Amino acid sequence: MQQGSRIVTLDNGFHLFTRTVGTGKVNLLCVHGGPGGTHEEFENFAEHLKAHHVRVSMYDQLGSFYSDQPDFNQPENRKYLTIDYYLSELEEVRKKLGLDQFYLLGHSWGGLLAQEYALHYPQHLKGLVIMSMIDNLEEYTANVNQEREATLTSREVRYMREVEADHRFDDPKYQELVNVLNRHFVMRHPENGFQHNVATMATPVYNYFQGDNEFVMVGQLTKWDRRADTHQIKTPTLLTFGDHDTMPLDTAERMHREMQNSRLVYTPDGGHCHSTDNPKAFFHTLGEFLDDVETHKFKTVETVGRHTYAKK
Repeated sequence: MQQGSRIVTLDNGFHLFTRTVGTGKVNLLCVHGGPGGTHEEFENFAEHLKAHHVRVSMYDQLGSFYSDQPDFNQPENRKYLTIDYYLSELEEVRKKLGLDQFYLLGHSWGGLLAQEYALHYPQHLKGLVIMSMIDNLEEYTANVNQEREATLTSREVRYMREVEADHRFDDPKYQELVNVLNRHFVMRHPENGFQHNVATMATPVYNYFQGDNEFVMVGQLTKWDRRADTHQIKTPTLLTFGDHDTMPLDTAERMHREMQNSRLVYTPDGGHCHSTDNPKAFFHTLGEFLDDVETHKFKTVETVGRHTYAKK
């Protein structure tokens, strides 16, 4: 497999940025969140997983960062704003990178695509990592609303709802409150993350699927629900969440019970971006999972509702 950065041309003619780093027999393909995020959240994975002999591949999805960014306002491009498209894109990237019997890690929106991939293409997977994503968006919406009400005053919550009803999302006070929530539940330690001089989120993609921010779920993803299918995922699976995640942890517990071959681990002092918040704990969990599957020591946890906290 070619190392470093590489542009792949899709069958639809668009170009995607891909990057492969690290050496070893273990192949890990990472799918970024957002929707509309970037591959950069995985740039440090190979270094942290060096002792586990992992080769990490990542890419920017259509519309994101270094990949082609079509004008989604054009009717001919609207067809790409679907889960089915991004799932097919993931499978095409796998083929073009020459991956098979690989580990697939998806963060947030990427975790949604990872679940879809495991249901459609399980024959290619050796292991699955679902990072901060549940199997439906209804329970997510209820949870972020509860987190907002528990963190802010009733007056602040009312103000946010008034701004949202008027679609005044650039209101300074509103943005301050969003930042408070982000610091509690999205990225608790942004000082550990990378910095840019310009915004890198693909907002047309994010707004279409999600909404204006993580606490306003009004996009097309509100319709996504795989609760009836979770039990069909048989691939050895790591479910990993921050202990202060935007995702409901009781739903994570339920998924763990229903998936016959899963392990559930919470990262302490971690939000939705817990690989950034607490990298030491997160990469210990991920490395241990990869080693256990590789050495055939991965075991299904039979105790109902059992989970563990990653080592600090």
